[in-house]
Amino acid sequence: MRILYLLAGFALFLKMLFTSSTIAEIEELSIMETIIQDSGVTNSVSGVIFRNRLYDTIFEVVVFTIAIVGAGFLLSNETPTQIVYQFTDQPSVVLARLGATIAALVAIELAIRGHLSPGGGFAAGVAGGTAIALVAITSPWEMLEDIYQKWHVAIIEKVSVLVFILLALFTLIGWELPYGQLGSLASGGIIPFLNILVALKVCLGSWAVILLFIRYRGLL
Repeated sequence: MRILYLLAGFALFLKMLFTSSTIAEIEELSIMETIIQDSGVTNSVSGVIFRNRLYDTIFEVVVFTIAIVGAGFLLSNETPTQIVYQFTDQPSVVLARLGATIAALVAIELAIRGHLSPGGGFAAGVAGGTAIALVAITSPWEMLEDIYQKWHVAIIEKVSVLVFILLALFTLIGWELPYGQLGSLASGGIIPFLNILVALKVCLGSWAVILLFIRYRGLL
């Protein structure tokens, strides 16, 4: 059988090597330009994520939500740790908080302008989660917990998911906002709002997971 497999592989190699590939003659058409025209945003990646494959993006957001709920469920029966490992030396604290500030500003920029330039909701959420993580390893975790409870972050996270799904469903059935002028901040119809909602969801979900791992593992 090995000989047959080798012969079949060698024959396939010869076919690829000596068979000329024919390219169908089609009209000149840029896929990128088509996506930009269909979505109304200059960032074609955002156009694909929030329009061409929006159905997939809905379930990506749902899967992320389930992962957060699952982390809380798996750790709920464990005893909270008494020791939390953090940076205490001043240079590390200053650098971490500086990095948190930069990451937070990047997150806001990517969330607001993700439909115009490289980036988008998922990248913005990751940047925001990174900012929170950098604060967590240099500050008392009780402070983050108090802020999380005071501002009802868990409720905001769940509401952002529901609003995202509703807006996505409206888009899928054909209800869209005016695209506006291509390249402007108010362009792309519903896509900028979906971008911001995804950024909010990923950032706040990361916050919840960070608190869980600090509480039950003592470190990130």
